[in-house]
Amino acid sequence: MQNTSKKAFEILNSRTKIYLIIIATLLIIICCFQITLIMPSVIFFGLVCFYAIFTNNKRKAEISEHIQELTINVNSAAKSTLIKSPFPLIIIETDGSVIWRSSKFVTEFQQTDIDSTIDELVKEIKVEIEEKENDKDANKTKDKTILKQITIDNKIYDIIAQYVKSKQNNKRKQNEYMTMIYFIDITENVKIEKKYRDTQTCIGIITIDNYEEIMQRISAEEKPQIIAQIEKNIYDWASKTKGLVVKAERETFVYIFEQKYLEKLKDDKFEILDTVKEIKLEGGLQITLSISISAEGETQYEKYKSALAGMDIALGRGGDQAVTRENGKYLFFGGRAQELEKRTKVKARIIANALEELIIESKDILIMGHANGDIDSIGSGLGMYRIAKTLGKTAYIVNESNGQTIAPLIDAVNKEEDEEIFIDKSKALSLITQDTLLIVVDTHKRGYVEVPELLEKTSKIVVIDHHRRGTDFIDNATITFHEVYASSAAELVTEVLQYIGTVVNLKTVETEALYAGIMMDTKNFTFKTGVRTFEAAAYLRKCGVDIIKVKKWFQSDLENYKIISQVVKDAEVVHDSIAISIYEKQDKNANLICAKAADELLTISDITASFVIGDVGDKVCISGRSIGDINVQVILEKLGGGGHITLAGAQLEGMTKQEVKQNLINKIDEYMAG
Repeated sequence: MQNTSKKAFEILNSRTKIYLIIIATLLIIICCFQITLIMPSVIFFGLVCFYAIFTNNKRKAEISEHIQELTINVNSAAKSTLIKSPFPLIIIETDGSVIWRSSKFVTEFQQTDIDSTIDELVKEIKVEIEEKENDKDANKTKDKTILKQITIDNKIYDIIAQYVKSKQNNKRKQNEYMTMIYFIDITENVKIEKKYRDTQTCIGIITIDNYEEIMQRISAEEKPQIIAQIEKNIYDWASKTKGLVVKAERETFVYIFEQKYLEKLKDDKFEILDTVKEIKLEGGLQITLSISISAEGETQYEKYKSALAGMDIALGRGGDQAVTRENGKYLFFGGRAQELEKRTKVKARIIANALEELIIESKDILIMGHANGDIDSIGSGLGMYRIAKTLGKTAYIVNESNGQTIAPLIDAVNKEEDEEIFIDKSKALSLITQDTLLIVVDTHKRGYVEVPELLEKTSKIVVIDHHRRGTDFIDNATITFHEVYASSAAELVTEVLQYIGTVVNLKTVETEALYAGIMMDTKNFTFKTGVRTFEAAAYLRKCGVDIIKVKKWFQSDLENYKIISQVVKDAEVVHDSIAISIYEKQDKNANLICAKAADELLTISDITASFVIGDVGDKVCISGRSIGDINVQVILEKLGGGGHITLAGAQLEGMTKQEVKQNLINKIDEYMAG
């Protein structure tokens, strides 16, 4: 009885309980003064409790009935919404069993073989569901939605798939899921977006690379005709895109057109590059253009600035090419002509004067080449080291390499010098400050320097390089001496040495190191040599170079020669004239073997280009060589490398030698097809 009363009391709400307590208290007080009222009070209180419980139960029943009615209405509305959905809707299990299709789905795809499309779509969705279900982090968010985009009969749909686990396939021991898939037609939105994008402005800059050379080499009578012919070709080419061309300077044009024509220009490989080369000039001189086009930027000025930056890259890569900038990426077209040597040394003199002032203003100097240094990077570094020491500054060369290529040179330097010259990464990081001048030689790429962290430790940076410019260039350098016509970084440093205001007396080993750098990159003055290359070599000869000693640094021992001969023997030829070989052994000096083998392959008749692949341990390296007919730099750039038309290299991670070889063949095929 007590339990029954207790349960009855518990079903009452809190406000009713308070009222009953107040009534009971008042009745108890009354009974204390009038004992005869005890029994009537108990009866009265019992009636009140009975009434309270009765009305409370009745109210709960009414609320429950109302909630039930509301739930039925909501379920009906939900079902009606699904049935009358304005979007095509299908409920399907991931094993392919269709549970239900909306009427909109049936009418939307009645003229289409939708079943095969749905089967492929469900397979893709199932893969994503399993990935999501196996991802513990994704499970925490409990996101059961898959988003995709699909094209059906020239219509584009956004796919929204909601899934729940339905059953387990006992035979395959796999989970199956029930998926509700919405098809939202976004075709019109895509068309509007494309129309908007197509009408956006692209801004380009066109430059005649060798304008000064042309003006100097042709007669006064021919100048107007040649310039008129060049300009006519440019205007005719631009008119195909309904673009506007404005001549900004003697050799520079600004080109404005709608973005919808950009794909056509790329498909045609910027044919204007070849068209202007057909203009006949005396002496075999060839006209080349550099083109930079940008679609990136909120305003026209930002696009113009972006195009200017692209032009710096095009010229830094030797000209005769087009560069486009879209979505944060550069694309390159052309670039098959040899770099043109600049006859004037004005820039070298200006750089030398500016560099001297910067060295004097700096507290100390750190000099750094590229990773896996070679004789050119060490030799040019030694030239800059002697300039800094002559100007009374503390200087060091940062070097982490000591392979077969540079070991004899470093040993010779250490024997001749009385003080420490070469330091490792840890010491360099401990020495560098914001007042330190960091000189980078023989590379301009952030990812290729010996110690990339040093670039973030100082704002004073000088870059001296001769390789064709890539996208990963050091863009915050105070001074950049980047000339792709030069044979080597050693040649550029030698020119700077001649124009420094203070007389610089090179030590014998430093002179020989600079000479060796030029010899290495020109293959004994065979490739990529110009008038200024021989002038730099002549200057170093005056400083006292022992050529026999230098040649000994390049000698291979008998064992290495046998290895190189085997690599040459194993070479296979693609496209009738391109040799590809693999150095099978894993070797920390594989890059040296590959380079020498690639050089050796070019001595074989009918071989116009060679590529040798090797494994240095943590990376697979490629050495590319050419006699000039094939641009190995363009090919290896597609694999993340760089260099010059006749000499280039690349390093790849996470791939086997055979995979690298296949990738290389694919890029060669693309190059030959283009």
